[in-house]
Amino acid sequence: MKLNFKKTSLLLSSLMAGGALFAQTPDSTQTKNYVEPFSPGSAFRTWSIGINGGVLTPFTIFNGKQDFASPHEQIGYGGFIKKQILPSFGLQADFLKGKLGGGIAAIDPVTGTSPYSKYSTDLNWSAALSANFTLANINWRHNKGFIQPYLTLGGGAIAYKPTVYNAATGASTTFKPSDKSNYTEFFIPVGAGLKFNVAPGVNIDLGYQVNFVNADNVDGYSTGSTNDKFSYGHVGLEFALGKRSKPQLATHNPVSSMRYEYLAKVRTLQSEVDAQKAENDRLRSDLNTTNANLAATNAKLTQDSDGDGVPDLFDKCPNTPSGVKVDGAGCPLPKAENVKVYITEEDKRVVKDAIANLEFDLGKATIRAHSLPSLDKVAELLVNKNFSLKLAGHTDNSGSAALNMRLSKERAEAIKTYLVSKGANASRIEATGYGMNQPIASNKTAAGRQQNRRVEFTLY
Repeated sequence: MKLNFKKTSLLLSSLMAGGALFAQTPDSTQTKNYVEPFSPGSAFRTWSIGINGGVLTPFTIFNGKQDFASPHEQIGYGGFIKKQILPSFGLQADFLKGKLGGGIAAIDPVTGTSPYSKYSTDLNWSAALSANFTLANINWRHNKGFIQPYLTLGGGAIAYKPTVYNAATGASTTFKPSDKSNYTEFFIPVGAGLKFNVAPGVNIDLGYQVNFVNADNVDGYSTGSTNDKFSYGHVGLEFALGKRSKPQLATHNPVSSMRYEYLAKVRTLQSEVDAQKAENDRLRSDLNTTNANLAATNAKLTQDSDGDGVPDLFDKCPNTPSGVKVDGAGCPLPKAENVKVYITEEDKRVVKDAIANLEFDLGKATIRAHSLPSLDKVAELLVNKNFSLKLAGHTDNSGSAALNMRLSKERAEAIKTYLVSKGANASRIEATGYGMNQPIASNKTAAGRQQNRRVEFTLY
């Protein structure tokens, strides 16, 4: 069967260029086997095998001079084993077998004739290790590849045995090394193609490969000008190995997965924000209702018809005349009687004795024991006659002003504390410290300083 392979190859190239526009499944078609970005390789199926069949021809998209002018397309078949290392990169071992053929050999410049009418070469086997670059996983807008463009580049060995047919006699001649059944040469396969992910772990493989052989005798006719090359256009199937619950690494797009994760979190946060807004609206409505109820209740609680300062709800004596002072229940306060306080000479003597007998430990606010009996009488006087007492502490000018102010205050407070402990009303005793600010004698003499160190008692 002879095919117009040039047209076929150009069509395949067009498909590969356009396939990138449809190379991936958008986020709306996420599979249930979703894997988070940057998951370890164990989360994926990284091994796969493939089989393919197609057309072998000496014609290539690179064209160039051929030893035979008319290519005869032949059937080829092969397979591969691939290890996907990254979503966009893998290594694969390729195997290929088939036939090559062509007709009308080039004119021999010496004889001026074409020596061969055609040739047929058995490609007994070829094996190559190639790098596979998957282009579908560089688009951040899509998460899973449906159509995956790819490129391959590698190197390997090819074994072949050419047979040529004499143009004049039709006799065939098979070429091979004297000690081997095949020629074995190094070759470089360069390929491109599209894979269609038709099911989890199953891909249809549409590919085109040009094989550059490091020899000029693949077609049995060595002109010495250029090395031979041939192409292989094929259709095949790829099967991912491993658990079906795991996605195939070659169809995984980590960049798009990150975007998917981000969008999912945005949607979750937006849902939470919307829910919170709805809750806020509900609370605001409840608050408005509560405020209205509180306003009505507050009006009842604060209404004061007689203006005495006590709300009607708590007023036990409504309609109190204006200007009359009332208690907390709204009832008029009894008129206060003026109570006169009489301080007798005996009362003054008790206070004078307490002042005369009052002593503190040096530099401290501790009252000495022999001063307490006189203070007991002052406490008894305060309790029995309900007097008020002002205590004023003073010091001389020894030491700093701050220290003297603190000491005078502490000594006055010490006397107050003692009197209260003996039953005196604390609210009727005022204790103040003046430090060295109000001397009654000169601080230049010991006697003067002694007079200035004092606590004054004032009954009222």
